[in-house]
Amino acid sequence: MNTVTSLSQTQTDILELIARRIEAEGVPPSQAEIARAFGFKGVRGAQYHLEALEAAGAIERVPGRARGIRVLRPPVPAQAEMSLPAEGENALRLPVLGRVAAGTPIGADIGSDNVVLLDRSLFFPSPDYLLKVKGDSMRDDGIFDGDLIGVHRTPTARSGEIVVARIDDEITVKRLKIAKDSIRLLPRNPDYAPIEVRPDQDFAIEGLYCGLVRPSR
Repeated sequence: MNTVTSLSQTQTDILELIARRIEAEGVPPSQAEIARAFGFKGVRGAQYHLEALEAAGAIERVPGRARGIRVLRPPVPAQAEMSLPAEGENALRLPVLGRVAAGTPIGADIGSDNVVLLDRSLFFPSPDYLLKVKGDSMRDDGIFDGDLIGVHRTPTARSGEIVVARIDDEITVKRLKIAKDSIRLLPRNPDYAPIEVRPDQDFAIEGLYCGLVRPSR
């Protein structure tokens, strides 16, 4: 099977989102849905990356059709990146610290289960640890149940970024939305409601999402 090369991480993520939406629902996401999923200001950002994917031979766009996208060369499965033959400059040894909800928040269940050796180029910025995702509320950002997400430790994040957040004693992964008088944690699946952070709750940013790997099922 041919695989796509010379794509940015964002383009690879968009390609994976398109392929999975076609597999799950029979139709690809619209340009507006891609723009929302990746935090672009408008559809022009989505168009730019779709043009790059088409130029690379990864997709074909059908003129005159709103969702006229066909995948020609599927993305490299994330699980193919799980094994690294030997340690080297590009290798990261990352502990799997527990699980994080992509749904409603669940107990953090934090504890070092194992250590995984991964290629540094899979992530940006460099992660400090991995968390296993439970649930599908972030599916439109290409994050699925069972994925291992890389987390870069930081107590701050910008509105629109995907974060690992703590609400009281529970951990969740969501897209952060900061308004003048409120903080919301947004799912990327219409089946789930946003989480409104109440003033009386103990809330903190635990880290920034910086990529994922998908273990073999």
